Amino acid sequence: MMQTRRATDGAVDNASGAQYEGDTMAKRVTIVDVAERAGVAISSVSSALNDRPGVSTETRQRILTAAHELGFVPSIRARSLSAQRAFAVGFILQRDPEVLGSDPFFGAFIGGVESVLGERGYALVLQVASGAEETLARYRRLADDNRVDGVFLSEIELDDERTALLQTLDLPVVAINADRDGFPFASVRQDHVAGIERLMTYLAALGHRRIAHVSGPAQFIHSRQRELAWRRALADLELEAGAVVEGDFSYEGGRRAAEEMLVGRDLPTAVLCANDLTAVGFMARANELGFSVPGDISVVGYDGIPLGEYVRPTLTTLGTSPRLIGAEAARLLLDQIEGAAPIDVDVPPVELLVRDSTGPAPRR
Repeated sequence: MMQTRRATDGAVDNASGAQYEGDTMAKRVTIVDVAERAGVAISSVSSALNDRPGVSTETRQRILTAAHELGFVPSIRARSLSAQRAFAVGFILQRDPEVLGSDPFFGAFIGGVESVLGERGYALVLQVASGAEETLARYRRLADDNRVDGVFLSEIELDDERTALLQTLDLPVVAINADRDGFPFASVRQDHVAGIERLMTYLAALGHRRIAHVSGPAQFIHSRQRELAWRRALADLELEAGAVVEGDFSYEGGRRAAEEMLVGRDLPTAVLCANDLTAVGFMARANELGFSVPGDISVVGYDGIPLGEYVRPTLTTLGTSPRLIGAEAARLLLDQIEGAAPIDVDVPPVELLVRDSTGPAPRR
């Protein structure tokens, strides 16, 4: 079983457990230097820095002051040896690297994760896998090699094989936007239902009656969640759901969806896209096909990435909080690693951001 005692800025009882401070050519500050400055034994320094008993309050404070004055920074290797932990967490993304590189959502999410990991002395092991088998193999390798103390699970799929595997690996897990019923791991969630309901009410008030949807890939739970929320919101408004075209969260996917959707006579007057990149691609191709946005069709994205404020027209979207989600997920995971019971955390729901890509329904 994984150890659950609280992690501290530990040290080992030898001179190799510290890092350089400042210039890499400067003398390495070691636990021996701290002991000499404080006038105590090396074992006392180790106990004080690892928050273990055996030293008085006065001696502990003298050691901590000496360590601070010398700029002593325990290394990850030293802490791992002392606490029998890796002081690292894993995040494996199963995405096409080209698609991942164009999606700023994950950059903000990772920024939130790092803001917490850095404060608590942990590192992030980030890997990108191109397929399901590679993803499963990477999880097994991280666990077998004891390289991480816990992992994040994002973009959860229907009947996700990762869930079954992680239940056997004895690692703390925090999922992102997992279903509430029957999911075996703690999750950080941001409610999307209320935001989609507000969006559909807003579009209906503008006269829209044929509202289509460019979804995410069908295997993802969050694609299904958003489509179901869209259908239910329209049903509550006594409006029939429009056409659905499956996308892939990419700019090119949005362009392909526009080519498929903007044909024939029964055209939608508004479309909700699964993310902002899809919406930007949809708008670009719609303009090339001779449709004005929002004159002929209103377009809405999802995520609220900064790009939406710079395109023309500016993009109406449902703004999420990837940095906050990342920070809460990191806190939740580290708390589990350090002995806390798994819990779920809800962050504030998505927010409707009305901009220039939506307007009154056209008369046709």
